[in-house]
Order: sequence, then structure tokens, then C-alpha cells
Amino acid sequence: MAGTDHRQKLIAEGPVVVLVNPQLGENIGAAARAMANFGLAELRLVNPRDGWPNEVARANAAKADHIIDGVQVFDRLEEAIGDLNFVYATTARQREMLKPVRGPREAAAELRRRHNCSERIGILFGRERWGLESVEVALADEIVTFPVNAAFASVNIAQSVLLMSYEWMCSGDAELPISEPDSIPAEKHELFGLYEHLENALDEMSYFRPEHKRATMVENLRNIFAKAELSQQEIHALRGMVATLEGRKKRPRKKPVL
Repeated sequence: MAGTDHRQKLIAEGPVVVLVNPQLGENIGAAARAMANFGLAELRLVNPRDGWPNEVARANAAKADHIIDGVQVFDRLEEAIGDLNFVYATTARQREMLKPVRGPREAAAELRRRHNCSERIGILFGRERWGLESVEVALADEIVTFPVNAAFASVNIAQSVLLMSYEWMCSGDAELPISEPDSIPAEKHELFGLYEHLENALDEMSYFRPEHKRATMVENLRNIFAKAELSQQEIHALRGMVATLEGRKKRPRKKPVL
């Protein structure tokens, strides 16, 4: 979904996203974009392979400059999470450590609860090639893992950030950015007018045959439109269609010249 409406208030809250030893600027930028899409704002990098700043990351952030400009870089993971109260580590590998393991939705709900209690929270994401080391997972409070195909469980780091950012947004009260247009339900007299208009037009076309089945055919047609719960706009559109067909009967369309 392309485009940004700068008239809307920018949401910037929630867990700190920590990328441990990220290797590709493209992934850092894509992660920043995902964060901006779903209201996260604070990105920290631990020992990024290609250093920082990284113009490739900025180019791939799709104008999420407020995140790229605010990136903090650390040499050690302990420093990157030192000011946080609660941290999740993302991993798809079985770990031989006694830590609670949550799915993304459950984890996001727990993060939201702690955030509402003014705790500082974060999520750790590992390297593109092999994720987080066990010693790094051990620094987190709990583990979050995604319900993926066990035979193909590795998830791109930016996609992982997107999944958790989305679940974070869903755990709150955020509204959808677009909504269904206002629709005024048709009044019964408008629906009856459609019935009369359509049935008269069909009578002109000798649609209701044989005559003894006319009542049943009319009833079936009316039931179709009754179940549709039509709006005033839809009634007007349908009557316009019927009127056009009536006119076409009187003025047949000319055959195209080949």
C-alpha cells in the first residue's frame, strides 16, 4: 500500500525494536518502514555489519526518516536493552532454556499491558543468516515465535519486524485508515418503485412466461432484491439500468461497421 497522508497524526510509541548485528541495509530500511506503518518509532542496532549511517537503509525505509534519523547504535546487546524493563526475543529454533514461549498475538497483548503500565519494553531480532545466539536469547525475559511451516521456518528479519509491528498495532485501539462510505438504506417505497419499474419493463419484453407462473417469478425476483438490503444509491443505479434497457429496446444499438 503506497503513499503517506501527512495530514494524519503520526503514531510513535510502543516497544523498542532491536536488530542484533544486521547485515543488510535493505533489511534495516524495510524494518524501519514496517515500524512506521504500524506506529513504532524507536529502532536500535547492535553492531551493524556495514556501520551506520547507511544510505541503503534510508533509501529502503520509504521516507520513514523519523525512524532512520533516530536510530541508536550499540556495541553490545546488554547496552542496547539496559534501560528496558521487559524484552522479548524472536526465534524459530528450539532453545534449551526455561523461558515462556508466546505466539505473536499473545506477546503483543503482553507488551501492550506492560506499556500501559509505563514499562519500557522491547523486541529483539537476530541476524539474517542465523538469528539470535542462545546467549542473546538468554538476556530476554520471554521468547516469541511465529506459527510457520516447520520445514521452512526462517523468516526474513524485516518481515519479522512487520509481523510483530502489525500485532502490536492490532493489540491497541487503532482505527482502520479508510472506512466504508456512508450508505443510506432504501426506504420501502423506493424498493416498491424498483419492483414496479422492473416488472413493467419485463412485461414489455414478455419475460413472465408461461402466464400461470408469473406470480411465482415475480415473487422470486422481489426476494432477490429484498435480501440485498439495497441502499438508496443502489436503487437509483438499478432503475437507471432498467431505464437504459427500456430505451435500447426502442432504439436498438447499431451493428458495428467491420
